[in-house]
Amino acid sequence: MTALRNAALHPDAAPFAIRAERGSDVAAREALLDACFGDNRHARTCQRLRDGRAPAEGLALSAAAKGRLVGTLRLWHVSAGQVPALMLGPLAVDGSCRALGVGAALVQHALVAAQGRGHGAVILLGDAPYYARFGFSAVKTTALSLPGPFERARLLGFELRDGALDGAAGLIVPTGAELRAAGALRSLPCAA
Repeated sequence: MTALRNAALHPDAAPFAIRAERGSDVAAREALLDACFGDNRHARTCQRLRDGRAPAEGLALSAAAKGRLVGTLRLWHVSAGQVPALMLGPLAVDGSCRALGVGAALVQHALVAAQGRGHGAVILLGDAPYYARFGFSAVKTTALSLPGPFERARLLGFELRDGALDGAAGLIVPTGAELRAAGALRSLPCAA
């Protein structure tokens, strides 16, 4: 938590730290998502792209402050009408920390990390005025659709590599690694 220590030394430093999501974050992440998106969050259209899938490797992030989870963001592998991309979301920030820039820091960190891992584009369903500051727009998503109802103006894309969304048309579908079923990893029987 270097950022927390630096906050005391540098008043302009962030009072939170961004790090890779840990297994110990799961309960707090789920509670934060419930608080931000409500009980029906599992019924949302973009959830269809995440169900049964693991987030993209190295692209599940947490923001922590004073030892507690205050923000979460994950990216997921999708095919955007046969064009490989990542789907951003959900992004959630604890209400008491929204004025600290946690959400913006998570998005910026995720985009840099995704580009560093060689990904070409990120798509999301979200608030256009909020995400425009990061470069997201609907310019290259107009021919894309989601597996359920959605507001067209909220389907946004950002190219990490010029031209990465060229020709993207059709249904966005999940392509990421499937989660292993509970109990799928059983120990092999011992030899007699």
